Amino acid sequence: MKKFFFGCLLAGSVLISGASMAQNDYPTLSQLEQRLQKIGASSNASLERLAQTPGGNPIWALKIGSGNQDEKPAIAVVGGVEGYHVLSVELATQFAEKLINEHSEVLEKTTFYIFPNMSPDAYAQYHASLKYERRGNGASVDHDRDGTPGDNGYSDLNGDGYITWMRVEDPMGDYVVSKEDERVLVKADRSKGEAGSYQVFKESKDEDQDGNFAEDLKEGIAFNKSLTYKFPVFEPLAGDIAVSQPESRALLDYLFDQWNIFAFVTFSPANNLSSPLKYNAQNARKRVVTSILQKDEAINAMVSDLYKSTVSQKAFQQNNQGTDGDFFQWAYFHFARLSFSTPGYWVPEFKGKSNAEANYLAWADSLGWNDVFVPWTEISHPDFPGKKVEVGGVKPFVMANPPYEKVGEIAEEHTDFILKLAEMQPNLEVQNLKIESIGNGLTRISLDLFNNAPLPTHSEMGERSRWLRKIRVDLNAGEDRLISGEKIQLIDSIGAYEKVSLSWIIRGKGDVNLKAGAAHAGFINATFKL
Repeated sequence: MKKFFFGCLLAGSVLISGASMAQNDYPTLSQLEQRLQKIGASSNASLERLAQTPGGNPIWALKIGSGNQDEKPAIAVVGGVEGYHVLSVELATQFAEKLINEHSEVLEKTTFYIFPNMSPDAYAQYHASLKYERRGNGASVDHDRDGTPGDNGYSDLNGDGYITWMRVEDPMGDYVVSKEDERVLVKADRSKGEAGSYQVFKESKDEDQDGNFAEDLKEGIAFNKSLTYKFPVFEPLAGDIAVSQPESRALLDYLFDQWNIFAFVTFSPANNLSSPLKYNAQNARKRVVTSILQKDEAINAMVSDLYKSTVSQKAFQQNNQGTDGDFFQWAYFHFARLSFSTPGYWVPEFKGKSNAEANYLAWADSLGWNDVFVPWTEISHPDFPGKKVEVGGVKPFVMANPPYEKVGEIAEEHTDFILKLAEMQPNLEVQNLKIESIGNGLTRISLDLFNNAPLPTHSEMGERSRWLRKIRVDLNAGEDRLISGEKIQLIDSIGAYEKVSLSWIIRGKGDVNLKAGAAHAGFINATFKL
């Protein structure tokens, strides 16, 4: 019987005493590559190097399937869209390993494209001597547009190897100590007459003396901020134009050749699986559509229910349903596929704390995790002479990524979810076939092309965009034999458990062959004996 650690924890059945929140077990890039090479060497998989990042790291694509892989519906699984989300890379990689080693039977019907790590340059910061939650790749970029790239990044002011926060005592500041936890700072509530006590900045100096802190990081473009949907023009980490980096361009070029993908599962901070997207009629009618379409809303809700019944951990403060330029939204709004995203892990709600950091620290304290917070320590800061400056805060990575020893349980449940999603894929069948002689050497063939699945052959966005290929029906009968009906027919979409009725009148005897489908919905072949 499977048990999920965090659910058991809340029930009081698991106690951890005096444990340290050590997270140094997440694999390095070289260790990941060794695992990917091993997966790629199996008979049902192939590993392809798509590109090299500006930091010199490869972008890998795994294609896993059997038989004619390109004529089977496919799911794409994407990890590492945010470099600090190291869990996502492990979830995608473990899914590939489990698929090969434990679930090869699934490959008879479904193909999987797995992109384990789209931000390897940023991921590497997890294992660097200076640890911080990095998003950008290794490109040299002038984020603040002052003529010098990367001239005002982070500074390890207390020399502990972590970039946390610095708080500066200031009666004109915007922050106060949280009533829930004195270690945490929150925005002062001006509507209640609350005065601020601190300014808060990321641990840094004003290296370029422009009055700003850490506004020109020594990192490049963030993959998850540089896609074409609602591209955040002129914002730091986005780049000057969308899809400007080798890794983003290589992935999109690869995907546009894969006509058989019907759905994406992205491991990212966005979450439309715990909290499905809601349809907004006004936003759906805009020139740039910013709302999920109505039919797709129902699909999202159905798949969300499946997710919540499969993954035992319940979401806490998971309201991030996408940010400008991210991959999850691109996959739906621009690529027109069903797109699902989850971070895969949350800190559970603990003792009614409303602030996320206070909630996390209370939970960590209850477990005896003593290595997740840097105590506030006074330092001398050259940019704040005469003011009290302290460095401290929650350590990087710990809130977004669980201890590595718990990843296996999380990966097991998410593997189960993706496999259940695969079972829902479009499934075309021939039903109610009738072959009847109508005299004078003529035969009528009639049938229902039935989608025996809970998912339609096309998302509503796919229908609207006209990017997904239509269902094509080919009847292999010579023009001299086809008296009535179309030799080639195109069908816009077939809904879940819905049918399209077709008929032809054929002259003469002999076999007639039928092929119907599309790459993302699968193909069926039938032979009719006349």
